[in-house]
Amino acid sequence: MFAPSLTGLGERKHLARPDIDLDTHIGDIVSILEMEDLRDVVLVGHSYGGMVVTGAADRAHDRIKRIVYLDAFVPENGKCVLDYAVPERAARMREEGERTGSVSPPPLSLWGLTKPEHIDLVKPREVRHPYRTMSQRIVLRNETVLAGIPKTFINCSSPATGSFDQFAAKYRNNPSWRFHELQTGHDAMILMPERVAEILQK
Repeated sequence: MFAPSLTGLGERKHLARPDIDLDTHIGDIVSILEMEDLRDVVLVGHSYGGMVVTGAADRAHDRIKRIVYLDAFVPENGKCVLDYAVPERAARMREEGERTGSVSPPPLSLWGLTKPEHIDLVKPREVRHPYRTMSQRIVLRNETVLAGIPKTFINCSSPATGSFDQFAAKYRNNPSWRFHELQTGHDAMILMPERVAEILQK
């Protein structure tokens, strides 16, 4: 199992710079797939990570067995995060991002994290997010092949963030998708790790 950190995030925060964009992060994942010669991969994207795994699967589709969107963006060709985010949140991100080159994290309560132990775990690891990853529109070159890859959507509905309900509504009754609803907050891998692991192993 691989749990890569994207350029400028996590333990790679020292690489943060204003020109990091969505293509940078897609390249991070494609490089791991290629350099490790990974095949039959279940590619999991959480939140913004849905943009990244969609782009990576588009570019390395022959290596992907399934894409799992864990309460994540499922972008259409030519769309960016700002097109899907709750309008007032998108406006805030745009203003701050264009001014500073990056976006500050929202309150942890938005992700359903309220317990002290969860806050103590996550808060020290929060970093600013490169703005261009949110404003760059995804370019899909192999949409027909990408459409044929099996997909799963995991909807975290309590509390819902507002940005991902649109995808839950779209894929809930779609027979070509596996759909799961978890009565928990957005950061389900922290709030309900055993259940998330169970779904990923199916």
